[in-house]
Amino acid sequence: MAAPALAVGARLADPDQAAALPGVPDVLDLGEALILAGLPTAHLLVLEVTEAGRVVLELPRAEVGQGLTTAIAMLVADELDARLADVDVPLSKARPELLFNQLTGASNSVRSLYDPVRAAAAAARARLVTAAARRWGVPAATLRTQDGAVLAPDGRSASYGSLTVAAAGVVVPEVPTTPKPAERRTLVGRPTGRIDARDLVTGKARYAGDLQVPGAVPTVIARPPTINGTVRSYDAAAALAMPGVLAAVQVPSGIAVLAETFDQALKAKAALTVDWRPGPVAALSDRDIRAKLKAAQPPFLVPPLLTLTVDAEFDFAFVGHAPMEVLTAVADVRPDRAELWCAVQAPIVAQQTIAAELGLPQDAVTVNVVRAGGSFGRRLFFDCALEAAQVSRAAGRPVKLMWTRNDDTRHGRMRPASHHRIRATHALGQVLTYEHRVATVQTDFRHGLGEALTAAGFGVQLGGLSLSQAFFLLTEKLPYDLGVSTQLLAEVPLEMHTGSWRSVYSGLVRVADEIMVDELARTLGQDPVAFRRARLGSARGRSVLDRAAEAGQWGRAMAPGHAQGLAFHDEHGSAAACLVELDATDRANPRVTKAVMVADVGLPVNPRGLEAQLMGAVMDGISVTLQAGLHIDAGAVREGSFADFHYARQRHSPTDLQIHLMPPNGEPGGAGELGVPAAAAAVANAWARATGTSPRSFPINF
Repeated sequence: MAAPALAVGARLADPDQAAALPGVPDVLDLGEALILAGLPTAHLLVLEVTEAGRVVLELPRAEVGQGLTTAIAMLVADELDARLADVDVPLSKARPELLFNQLTGASNSVRSLYDPVRAAAAAARARLVTAAARRWGVPAATLRTQDGAVLAPDGRSASYGSLTVAAAGVVVPEVPTTPKPAERRTLVGRPTGRIDARDLVTGKARYAGDLQVPGAVPTVIARPPTINGTVRSYDAAAALAMPGVLAAVQVPSGIAVLAETFDQALKAKAALTVDWRPGPVAALSDRDIRAKLKAAQPPFLVPPLLTLTVDAEFDFAFVGHAPMEVLTAVADVRPDRAELWCAVQAPIVAQQTIAAELGLPQDAVTVNVVRAGGSFGRRLFFDCALEAAQVSRAAGRPVKLMWTRNDDTRHGRMRPASHHRIRATHALGQVLTYEHRVATVQTDFRHGLGEALTAAGFGVQLGGLSLSQAFFLLTEKLPYDLGVSTQLLAEVPLEMHTGSWRSVYSGLVRVADEIMVDELARTLGQDPVAFRRARLGSARGRSVLDRAAEAGQWGRAMAPGHAQGLAFHDEHGSAAACLVELDATDRANPRVTKAVMVADVGLPVNPRGLEAQLMGAVMDGISVTLQAGLHIDAGAVREGSFADFHYARQRHSPTDLQIHLMPPNGEPGGAGELGVPAAAAAVANAWARATGTSPRSFPINF
């Protein structure tokens, strides 16, 4: 029986892809790993054409500001010959049947959805054309599609909305359902404004804090002064006597205060009297953590005998994610069911975890995914949603829980601190060996990405290593021929809140690598660009490097205290090179005056969106290299807000910021994490050339 409107689907992961994926772990990149993990999924990505002529594709990913909904809408509109303005891309709630195909992370969304989205749109187009052909009694092959309508040679036309019911009854289309060849695309690859731009700038876009869920009351939580501290006792009498305060309840992370407004809740929180137990790392400060990391370093394999060596050690501080939108979640927990609204990149894991916490069946918990105002990996974790569920259960009513900026800076997720030791040996102008040893505070993988990789069997494929070590070896690959190279990871388990930050390890490992490459070039008396170019095994990488050097006028004369720096990075099927110019005449306030970023991502679906992501990557690189980090003082994070967590401001932005995209080739690669290592390392290398001192601790001004 025909459906009321046309709905077609495509597999999120085609089992036939398994044969095409590399079977050897050292050539399998992370994007392919996640596609492999999703192969068992049998359910479909569904595209619907409504009678009103709207094209709706429910997206099993999160929109966290990266412009994903626009890129997906462009794929749909181009393949379906619909108007972009007629395409809607709502976010899907948690769908546990999708297994690992609802995870937003690892720069994998466009890469993994590119084929399924096009397949669904092409199948819909074929059925609409067939329905029109049958209505008019003409061969389907004589018809064409344009702007949301099917057109006949004699001038007749039928809108998609008028055909959708009939098209739902088409079992076997009379025209091919294969996606268009590249030469027939008219939208993909063309710079396009975001489909949600007007909503974003007018305030129409709805985030979790904007939702009006009936009965949900503003809620905040009083948290301990140290990381993972706990409540020994508390007195809420003074808080409960304040105007508008509705309740105070204890949850594992602290004392939740519910009130009629957030202002009242925050004032009441300050009036609580709480006796806190110190957290498990209360005896540790930065110096202690660095000592633990240094002691955990795996040894080098090559002793410095009979060869010349270049040795270096690097320290990277903890870094907060600091998305512009503070974490907010709405929860309505009842005895037999629960419903939540939150921005989350791993909604299935969130649903499973919250159901277990509440003692409910998984299908009794609904997790509605809403847009987020930034993430950078932060919303891979759903701690705010879990807390909201705990508070709602304890209070017996719906709540809208908001974390303050201080909450997230001091008790949220951080990029782990790390210590690096690198040794390179050389002789007769050639690098013979390169060893990179990394020790980090343990990274928390309990957010969906870890489950996906575990499902794909990477611990087994890579010799039974831990998940972290397998992930490290899977993602951290030196792009240069530097002789015999080895990279090893050790982790120090501390009870701290850690997580991915614009990648897991690349923002640390590749920055240290690129600084060392510059130092090796200087040691061997070679130009840093020429040194890299001679050792890059990829023609694509050399092209990106050449373009950056040319566009940035590498080697031009600079005034004293000013210098250029350059770095390269490839990951997720893409490559990037960044050149910066730095003014370090005031060492306490260095300024990047120019930045040139060049990227090859294969096919950029929306070049304008990609340019925006790469601009953000440049600012991230400037921030964490020069000034942004978190101190740990006796088990507490010193910084609390943007007043002391010194992320780059407008005044730190380069006055000359250029983004260059290489010509389209092949299918899309990943881009969300691509630019940060290259930008961060380029800034560090410029600092070294401007000051004559190679940086060893980051951020430099900490």
